Amino acid sequence: MATDSAGLNLGHAVVLLGAAVIAVPLFRKLQLGSVLGYLAAGLIIGPFGLALISEPETILHVAELGVVMFLFIIGLEMRPAKLWNLRREIFGLGALQVVVCAALLSGIGVLAGLPPAAAVIGASGFVLSSTAVIMKMLDERGQTATPAGQRAVSILLLEDLAVVPLLAMVAVLASLSGQTEEAARPVWLSILLAIGSLAALLAAGKWLLNPFFRLLARAGAREILTAAALLVVLGSALFLDWGGLSMAMGAFMAGVLLSESTFRHQLEADIEPFRGILLGLFFISVGMSLNLAVVATSWALIAGGVVVFMAVKAAGIYGVARLFKASTREAIQRAALFAQGGEFAFVLYAAALSGGVIDARTSAIMTAIVILSMALTPLVIIVLDRLTPALKHSMDGVEEANGLQGQVLLIGFGRFSQLVSQPLLARGFEISLIENDVEMIQAAANFGFKVYYGDGARLDVLRASGAETAEAIMVGVDKPEVADHIVALVKAEFPHAKLFVRAYDRGHSMRLTQAGVDFQIRETFESAIAMGERLLVDLGVEPEDAAETLAEVRRRDEERFEAQLVGGIEAGRSLMRGNMVTPQPTPFSKPKGPSQAINPEAAQVLGDPARKPEPAA
Repeated sequence: MATDSAGLNLGHAVVLLGAAVIAVPLFRKLQLGSVLGYLAAGLIIGPFGLALISEPETILHVAELGVVMFLFIIGLEMRPAKLWNLRREIFGLGALQVVVCAALLSGIGVLAGLPPAAAVIGASGFVLSSTAVIMKMLDERGQTATPAGQRAVSILLLEDLAVVPLLAMVAVLASLSGQTEEAARPVWLSILLAIGSLAALLAAGKWLLNPFFRLLARAGAREILTAAALLVVLGSALFLDWGGLSMAMGAFMAGVLLSESTFRHQLEADIEPFRGILLGLFFISVGMSLNLAVVATSWALIAGGVVVFMAVKAAGIYGVARLFKASTREAIQRAALFAQGGEFAFVLYAAALSGGVIDARTSAIMTAIVILSMALTPLVIIVLDRLTPALKHSMDGVEEANGLQGQVLLIGFGRFSQLVSQPLLARGFEISLIENDVEMIQAAANFGFKVYYGDGARLDVLRASGAETAEAIMVGVDKPEVADHIVALVKAEFPHAKLFVRAYDRGHSMRLTQAGVDFQIRETFESAIAMGERLLVDLGVEPEDAAETLAEVRRRDEERFEAQLVGGIEAGRSLMRGNMVTPQPTPFSKPKGPSQAINPEAAQVLGDPARKPEPAA
């Protein structure tokens, strides 16, 4: 029975969540990725499947907020200086890729018999890749922060900037066809609004955002900070959308402007839960939007369009990548990742349809081609990964972990773990060492360490490394998210082992404590304490007094940490000593009369027991 589609209701929410909960774990189990799982779930429950939801457009408008929040979090990782360093990739690599691919795809459209205007519109919609698909896949593969991942982000930024000229092009083509709307903006006004809105957002971010969050932080209400974070993200997205740019661009710029803010980590933590579920909802709504009736009637044309468009676009991307000195491996991977249309095509084709540039059948066919290309991208990446195995260093002298037996298992053998190993080895404890960096393993061998190759985030590797019999497990990896995953595995599968974990920062320490580890320590804490103590001594403080002072610092830090576990990262601020001078308040005028006690107890405090309080009126 179909669910009523007039607006969103509780039934829709149950259907959407149920479909995601069933489909995504199944597809991940089949190693097909979560994106394809979401798309399949949407297709099944959509109007062309079980028809549990018959108006996917309603959900798509809400789900676009997931892409918006995803781009905001990416922006938080992109400091302005870092973004400036990527200017060559953004305006060079990105622009050339868009121009080359648009020209190639337009030519294919003309050869296929489309009118030149329709061919250009179809190519323009397909040339802008799906930000949601690409960023989700980079995130799942842990490649967002890599050099190749940063270049991919740069290209996506340029594609978002291309929204304005492409919409302006549609308006021009519509005017030439004589079917433009009277209320449409002139091209010059669209460009002016885009530039003006971007400049206004930059100004607000520079001079208003930090004071705004400081003001709210003083109020002490956690939920208000969360509401403010959502307000900034959605407000920025809406403002740039009004200015003619994309909502994703607005959210990204807001993230960049807040990347150096003291509230950065708090904002990321507040937005993260909304981002994940809304992004999944976006992919579900895209799956629901696939018109199977159109596919059935024009299946040969659509199938051919998908294959030809993806192949030609991939060839153009590969050529541009090699021109910019990318390795053959990176060029192939980028071509596979970007060889699809994106969500912007839906907007562009709708504008072209309303302007009379393309007809309804052409719009439906091109929309189906874009959606199918988005669905095929995860499969293409899976096939590519299997055809091109991961780049491996020489394994000379490296053995995989298998059948290890040690009292202590050390996961990760970087600088931190190397120091941890010394007192254990000094007392004769048997330790097992695993690391997934081949170069680190080979370097450690030069200093007398036998380190085995193994990924501690995998359960089978943990078993092969002796986790079942180890008395203690020490996690010394340098990525907090990986450490969190290992902790979850160990707590679930090897609860007998004492768990010691290297924490990245204070927020990570809080998560580890809440996860129930036996001991955690921030990687820089003890060295910072030792440095502070030595500074005091060299500045003339007696060693005993310096030790006493550092003990007080430790005590206050522990109290603050306990407060934060209950009240969040902003709690316990009063326990920190700052270097800002607090002005002492002084009266503006001398009181007209002597102080007057209001009760006997107050009279004693004032030192005048004889003074009686005045009777109450």
